[in-house]
Amino acid sequence: MDQAEKLRNIIKANQVVKKTARVITVTSGKGGVGKSNTAINIAVQFQKRGQRVIIFDADFGLANIEVMFGAIPKHSLADLIYHGMNIKDIITRGPNDIGFISGGSGITGLSNLGTDNINYLVSNLSELDSLADVIIIDTGAGISEQVLEFLVASGEILLITTPEPTSLTDSYSLLKALKHHQRFNPDMTKIKVVSNKVFSEDEGKQLFSKLNMVVQRYLKLSLEYVGCVPHDEKLVKAVMQQNPVSLAEPNSKAAQSFEYITDTLMNIPHEEKTVRRGMAGFFASFISGHRH
Repeated sequence: MDQAEKLRNIIKANQVVKKTARVITVTSGKGGVGKSNTAINIAVQFQKRGQRVIIFDADFGLANIEVMFGAIPKHSLADLIYHGMNIKDIITRGPNDIGFISGGSGITGLSNLGTDNINYLVSNLSELDSLADVIIIDTGAGISEQVLEFLVASGEILLITTPEPTSLTDSYSLLKALKHHQRFNPDMTKIKVVSNKVFSEDEGKQLFSKLNMVVQRYLKLSLEYVGCVPHDEKLVKAVMQQNPVSLAEPNSKAAQSFEYITDTLMNIPHEEKTVRRGMAGFFASFISGHRH
């Protein structure tokens, strides 16, 4: 029995009639396009709609989420894997009781874990599925192997892009790398796009059309447009104050856009096969990918 099969059996054992959370992976082709900001504000909006939300910060190089949250986590995934902590012990609570887990350097060590550690990690992560309705994973920006592994493991990807020519090119490059990844299955993955930092709704739609046209022509991937976020001084100010704009200025244009995007995400019909892999399933796929 190979490592990947062992993992699948561990998952099955842990997923007996348990509900699985919806896992949304937020990503971008380059830094500075508002990826972490989008992740946090969408989390706030889901929470406002009665969903229990946990953000998993997988960008271990930069602690963006904790800075924007104004909440410094005492523990990370590494404490769970190596120091026997429970999943509940490593969740930091941010504004509006949104849970937050720091991946820390724990993610880099996943490929070397023994079966006992994996058992422990997966059973804790399947517990996470019952603690949250929605888990938002904030990946690092750009096209590293680490980011691609997260995207391949994900059933639902939210790609953030801006009108900057470099952002569009980098978004395309990221999708191209994903498409050519040996374990990527386009039938099991929904890719949704947010146009950020635009001046009008029309510009947001045009930006998506540009990207979509090239992606369909050369990569044969289907993308879904879920909305845009305008330039908004109130958003800039909220970031400076380490407070999500959806809480600091709920009536601002930016907050209303995040509201619209979240409504769209909630109303898109979800095929079970693409979305409901849950957090334990997500990580099993992630770890087995690292071992090939």
